[in-house]
Amino acid sequence: MARIVQKFGGTSVGDVGRIKNAARRVKCEIDRGNQVAVVVSAMAGTTNQLIEWTRLTSRLHDAREYDVVVCSGEQVTAGLLALALQDLEIDARSWLGWQIPIRTDGVHGKARIKAIEVEEMRRRLTRGQVPVVAGFQGVSPRGRITTLGRGGSDTSAVALAAALEADRCDIFTDVDGVYTSDPRIVAKARKLSRITYEEMLEMASQGASVLQTRSVEMAMNHRVRVQVLSSFTEAPGTLVVDEDEIVEKRVVSGIAYSRDEAKITVQRVADRPGVAAAIFGPLADDAINVDMIVQSASDDGRTADLTFTVARTDLDRAVSVLERGRNTIGFAALKPDPDVVKISVIGIGMRSHAGVASRMFQTLADKGINIQVISTSEIKVSVLIAAEYTELALRTLHTAYGLDAAG
Repeated sequence: MARIVQKFGGTSVGDVGRIKNAARRVKCEIDRGNQVAVVVSAMAGTTNQLIEWTRLTSRLHDAREYDVVVCSGEQVTAGLLALALQDLEIDARSWLGWQIPIRTDGVHGKARIKAIEVEEMRRRLTRGQVPVVAGFQGVSPRGRITTLGRGGSDTSAVALAAALEADRCDIFTDVDGVYTSDPRIVAKARKLSRITYEEMLEMASQGASVLQTRSVEMAMNHRVRVQVLSSFTEAPGTLVVDEDEIVEKRVVSGIAYSRDEAKITVQRVADRPGVAAAIFGPLADDAINVDMIVQSASDDGRTADLTFTVARTDLDRAVSVLERGRNTIGFAALKPDPDVVKISVIGIGMRSHAGVASRMFQTLADKGINIQVISTSEIKVSVLIAAEYTELALRTLHTAYGLDAAG
């Protein structure tokens, strides 16, 4: 007997018909003799509607009441799925975050899980009952409902799997696994049977939207085996596992991209100590995250241009912050550019193989694609290019690293 946590995303529970289909997927696992706990998202589109109603009601809303409103979508789904399971003669009961309880910090709207008390849930699993848990929510130290931020139901599922010491956490979504690149753009993209936590974390943080980044971090920290698979097909999914479970390590596992990037160039700042702090300090104070950074000195060595990226949604705010500090920083001009994309080559095999970056650079050069900014980590090389070259870059790099599907 195995203990499985199954999580169904918004598209997988998008209407009553799909909720009944999810119930049948749960029953299949029960029929195999396994214990199953379920975590659910709100129906597709529900959370967006709840957020919109909150904003229309009060532009500067109380974050505590915001959480009360937006977590209600998961409550509806949990109850409906429990009913659908009961209709299949399966003993099921819905659980809200405060009933378990899932204890979080007090940061409303983006709370972090501190502990999950699962003793009662363990007893009920042993008796054959299926707990259906509302994802995305917990309870603060003051007893208030909290939410975990967008995509938080993935985090709920992995955290519950860790607390229950589950054998696996299955994430059911509208895709049937993790691909070597976005199959909507790269027709020859292949589904991976396995991928390491580290690779999945890089893929998620660099734009692949299959799993939420915090859920991958939690899976890696607690060594929870995660499977990504589709609610709508019987095809096997992709297992996210420890590096030790992958026998043959690929040099490059995937090519990710992010359109949520904007570039800012601060032109002709004094090339002296303290200038970078004067630029990035105020941005940090305004909660604007900076990603890629490159500095280029002028010919006379007295001034430099400093280029960096921020989230596209933060571009206007970042420019405003820098303009306010113009006299302190002492730059000549700002040059914002929202028409860029970040392309990342990812693979754990890069640790032991040289030449991955040079191949990327040469491949893009051969296609006449200019690289604007570069950043690297142990298993990733990222470049910033003009957005108009996104599809060409993805397809060309996918072929260059031998990732194309056969046939």
